[in-house]
Amino acid sequence: MSRIEQTFAALKRPALITFIMAGDPDSRTSLAIMKALPEAGADIIELGMPFTDPMADGPTIQLAGIRALEAGQTMKRTLHIVKHFRETNDKTPVVLMGYFNPVFQYGLEQFMHDASAAGVDGLILVDLPPEESTETIAAAKEKNIDIIRLLTPTTDEARLPHVLKDAGGFLYYVSVAGVTGSASADLGTITPHIAQIKKLTNLPIAIGFGIKTPADAAAMGKIGDAIVVGSAIINNIFENADKNPVSAVEMQVRSLADALR
Repeated sequence: MSRIEQTFAALKRPALITFIMAGDPDSRTSLAIMKALPEAGADIIELGMPFTDPMADGPTIQLAGIRALEAGQTMKRTLHIVKHFRETNDKTPVVLMGYFNPVFQYGLEQFMHDASAAGVDGLILVDLPPEESTETIAAAKEKNIDIIRLLTPTTDEARLPHVLKDAGGFLYYVSVAGVTGSASADLGTITPHIAQIKKLTNLPIAIGFGIKTPADAAAMGKIGDAIVVGSAIINNIFENADKNPVSAVEMQVRSLADALR
């Protein structure tokens, strides 16, 4: 079993997936935050790959990517963060999340090789549709990296089989029709949709976008197998950048984890 499969199989509650941007505010600090996340209660870590044109992200994560790039973050440095994380943690799944352009520029096969060697378990490429991902899926499978698909409230019954094909790890359900950090989801809308999706797949469903507070986490945890918190953590890092961002994030993640227990 992969780390992702082991994590979901072991949990008796919804998983907490936390997102941070690699290199925000700098590589050293983001590594320190990443190392602190599992002990604080994070079950899976999504690590953002900074990119200059993050079309699915709101201002919070856009600015985090800009800060990281201005601090000198590169794809190689992002993979180094994962490698250093693995020196002390071989259990917590790590999923890289971002856009296809940096992966393409790195070189698809070389990226998968280096990501696997660093200890990456999954990959979310927000702007890569299933119809254009044949080569990416093949390269990822060769290195046992799961390609994690995104679903939205507008993913209809006809579209679902195309999105679910070759999906691995878990499914990322974008709960709002908007960018990251936007308004909270409408439970009345997404609850029946998630129930419909579960009839077609055994993959866990993680709900993300618009989840900010422990109350949000608890509500979404009732209908999903996992919840994803990103923008709220990024905001916390920014607000405490000159103080102690590691401690601030630890406290925040503990409160989110407690809400799911």
